Amino acid sequence: MSPSLRRALVIVATAPLAATMLAAPSAVAADPAAAQRSATELDRAERKMANNLDIRVRDRRLGGRVSGVVIDAKSDRTIWGHHARTALMPASNVKLATAVAALTVLGPDHRFTTKVVHGHGTLTLVGGGDHTLTTGELEALAKDAVAGLKRAGVSSVRVRVDARLFPRPTRATGWKRGYYPGEVTPVRALAVAGHAVMDTSLDAGQVFARLLARRGVTVTGGVNRGAAGARDITVGQHRSAKLPRIVQRMLKVSDNDIAESLLRMTALGAGRPATFEGGTAAVRTVLSGTYGVSLANFRMYDGSGLSRATRIPARTLAEILDLTVDPRHTRTLRHVVDGLPVAGQAGSTLGPEWGRFDTAASRCAVGKVRAKTGTLTGAIALSGVTKAQDGRWRVFSFVENGSPASASATKDALDGLAATVNGCWS
Repeated sequence: MSPSLRRALVIVATAPLAATMLAAPSAVAADPAAAQRSATELDRAERKMANNLDIRVRDRRLGGRVSGVVIDAKSDRTIWGHHARTALMPASNVKLATAVAALTVLGPDHRFTTKVVHGHGTLTLVGGGDHTLTTGELEALAKDAVAGLKRAGVSSVRVRVDARLFPRPTRATGWKRGYYPGEVTPVRALAVAGHAVMDTSLDAGQVFARLLARRGVTVTGGVNRGAAGARDITVGQHRSAKLPRIVQRMLKVSDNDIAESLLRMTALGAGRPATFEGGTAAVRTVLSGTYGVSLANFRMYDGSGLSRATRIPARTLAEILDLTVDPRHTRTLRHVVDGLPVAGQAGSTLGPEWGRFDTAASRCAVGKVRAKTGTLTGAIALSGVTKAQDGRWRVFSFVENGSPASASATKDALDGLAATVNGCWS
């Protein structure tokens, strides 16, 4: 376990509180392996946790389709499971797989490069897959480009954008039409962070052209698409932050555009086409080939988890997270855990502004749980890590589909399950 993780999971002393309304037992039995588990395999605290989870997973707010598992991080023992190998729609928990694959293939020192090149009276803005590029960073590129133009005595240029790094299609299988451009933009290799538009490459070129004009350079003919010339001269270049910072931002706020860009760049790094298919194939190879994660019932169609065709069991999500706290892999993968939202921490998807960990059952776990959220219509997930009351680290994953309750009520129930794993709601 990394020191940064130990520091992050701050212990907050709060009395364990009250029960929740429960339904009749699920019509579908728990996993056979879990049902056959010998009580002697678990210590007293683990048995209490498992028994509480057996009861609380039947909460009416969760509905009847729940996949869940709890693993001891040190020994990899399964402490509890409930339909753990049943594949359900995991929503943004897919980003865990994307993050692990990107860090493994590209490496923690990787940066993304956006360039400006000049040739034959044209400035070309060349996308390098950086979906964290800000207007301020684009302005710095414009400043460098203008300085070069002035040295050459050039005061008028054409502007084009080269986003060929990512080929079509720009939209994944399973994306609803209403998702873009608000939830995710059609995937292109050039974008200005935070600009929710249908064509992010042309938008970036238009922003760049305006920044050139402010510095006294005349832009003629509007902004067009085109390929940078083989002999064009580089007049500006921006390198992103290192990959761990980008991964951490993606996880903390669940940024779909960053996730899709990382999927494509991972495909390129693995020698595959920068497509949805190339990216998801690279993820599968990393998970199963590099780390030995079981991919039974695993179907992944994008990097963000917006695809409603994706299906992943809670067991697989927990195994992915378990890698990130394994001492053998922490140099590369600890950044995933470091980027997970902290229960009750503002500015993340587990913050109070999202109504998380604010009920009588879950308030005791504020500061003690790190987890990735996931929310789509009809699908809510929570997968993470926590230090239980016995001092041991646990990895957990809970995925529900089709609950008749409101999303906020279902999230409250999942937060309660995480608090149960921590042991503060006993």
